[in-house]
Amino acid sequence: MNTTPTPLIAGNWKMNGLAASLAEARALAEALAAEPARGRVALCPPATLIDRMSRELADSAVELGGQDCRAEISGAFTGDVAAEMLADAGAKLVILGHSERRAGYGETDAVVAAKVEAALRAGLEPIVCVGETLEERRAGRAVEVVSGQVRGSLPESLTDKAFSVAYEPVWAIGSGLTPTVAEIEEVHGAVRRTLVERFGEAGARVPILYGGSVKPSNAAEILHAADVGGALVGGASLKAADFLGIVRAL
Repeated sequence: MNTTPTPLIAGNWKMNGLAASLAEARALAEALAAEPARGRVALCPPATLIDRMSRELADSAVELGGQDCRAEISGAFTGDVAAEMLADAGAKLVILGHSERRAGYGETDAVVAAKVEAALRAGLEPIVCVGETLEERRAGRAVEVVSGQVRGSLPESLTDKAFSVAYEPVWAIGSGLTPTVAEIEEVHGAVRRTLVERFGEAGARVPILYGGSVKPSNAAEILHAADVGGALVGGASLKAADFLGIVRAL
């Protein structure tokens, strides 16, 4: 059995993007039509663009995702978006548990796990984020913290379902700083062991993405490190040319 995960390069646009930004999505799709990627490619724009982008990317190789969802299917939750709403707009994946949600909105592992359940309920493929703070890294607790997040954020219902885990050291996101390859491989190895411990043989096939200041200049080194099965890209995914530089590094 082939246990090599299919690589995934996903772009997280965060709170960026207006109608004019759809041109970048079109440019990405056209480039991949001319020269296919050696893995899966996805864009996760703000919810306001998902429907329009799904039409722009119809019949293209670019998959579409959301950036978060509410655990409930509907209700009096002003401003929130249900997983079913993302799917209805055209999303196929959803980012969950990003450090910006954990830190800024107090999301615990239990909250993230409930959102994962919601994503599965709606037929979305979760990208579940984990990562340590600079203080935790300096205290030598990176592997402990990240392994604990993997155990707490991934419900048993993910067994035999498609999903990925994104390791994003909090201190590297948007900072221009990146861990060494050895540091990335240490944490990715720990994530892999935890996945196999929880999901058995299927845990060996889950892509483990790296995120945190990934750019064309460092993508090849990171993507070819042990147990790195792709990347979750922030700012560099906003422009098709930059994002393609990372995709082509696979």
